[in-house]
Amino acid sequence: MMPSIPLPFVVALLLGILLIRVLVENRALFKPVPLFIGACILLMITVGLRWTVDLPWIRFIQPVIAALLPPVAWLCFSKLRQSSSVRVWPHFLVPAAVLALSAFWYRWHPPIDLILAILYFSYGAALLRVSTGYDYFERVRLTDTEGARKAVSTIGGLLLFSGAIDLIIAGDFDFYGGSHAALIVAVANALTLPVVAYAIAVIGRSVPDNDNREAEPYSKTKSKSQDAHSPSEIEIPSVTEQDREIMDMVDVTMRSRKLYRDPDLTLSRLSRRLGIPSRHISMAINRTHGRNVSQIVNEYRILEAKCLLKETDLPITAVMFECGFQTKSNFNREFIRVNGVTPSDYRRLSASHTEIDCSSKACPEGLWRESRSQET
Repeated sequence: MMPSIPLPFVVALLLGILLIRVLVENRALFKPVPLFIGACILLMITVGLRWTVDLPWIRFIQPVIAALLPPVAWLCFSKLRQSSSVRVWPHFLVPAAVLALSAFWYRWHPPIDLILAILYFSYGAALLRVSTGYDYFERVRLTDTEGARKAVSTIGGLLLFSGAIDLIIAGDFDFYGGSHAALIVAVANALTLPVVAYAIAVIGRSVPDNDNREAEPYSKTKSKSQDAHSPSEIEIPSVTEQDREIMDMVDVTMRSRKLYRDPDLTLSRLSRRLGIPSRHISMAINRTHGRNVSQIVNEYRILEAKCLLKETDLPITAVMFECGFQTKSNFNREFIRVNGVTPSDYRRLSASHTEIDCSSKACPEGLWRESRSQET
């Protein structure tokens, strides 16, 4: 008869392989990523041990490790921001409290599962909220922004799911004396932790190396005057003169230095090149074009791709890399979004009749100029 290996140990082994891959990449900027995956492995091992032997010290350490996961996940996400000077210690107050309560479990049965549920609900809701805004992804490659947003929202949703599981476990202790708790924890963690750990790894890979410097101030007078307003006043969706100035600078820099060709371009790097706070750039683009920074930069890339497809015989893959895209799926998706046809169809159609003027003034200069002419 073949020996059976509990499912949590199998999941821990798979997470160990993922941890080795992350460590081999050696991304110094994202030190919380291997820490989070390591905590997931440790949690799965304790769940497996509790499923098999159920020793007292395992019951003590399991909720403490579980309480560490949401704060570490949030710290991983906070590294995506340019100004990521986050105080770490407040995030570990609840795990410390869980540690203290676990020590008194046999004398007084504290509601640890309820505390864990509140912790998971809080961090899950916070991650879902910030995943809707692009200002929180300043250090992410612009081509990877959408993937990073989906990863963060996935983590947030799974943390909410884990919070619901903790409530179910609390109910099991109230009505059935916790007879089903070990099985519920094992199955739930086996389903959610690999997805969360992989999503954290995706976030870590979305940040290019050496992207850890802060942006230079744009204009002290302008920045102070804008920061003096309340958030509701700042986010009025009307184009201001400062927005036009920022868009002029973005357009000139994009055309003269061809920053869009850099596949590792991030909002943080663009901010440093312009000397403008990244939030000001993001809001100016949003108010002017009604789109995010990633979409605008991709439109510069697509405009050059159209010229290369029409004027050269370069393979489509070579055109993709020349314009700053890294994946064919992202290139095709953005090309269809901008032009309504695939790159191959565009090249075939342009061979029979002219669609655009690929002179130096039309590619990609016209993007912002066209918007300003429509306003006037």
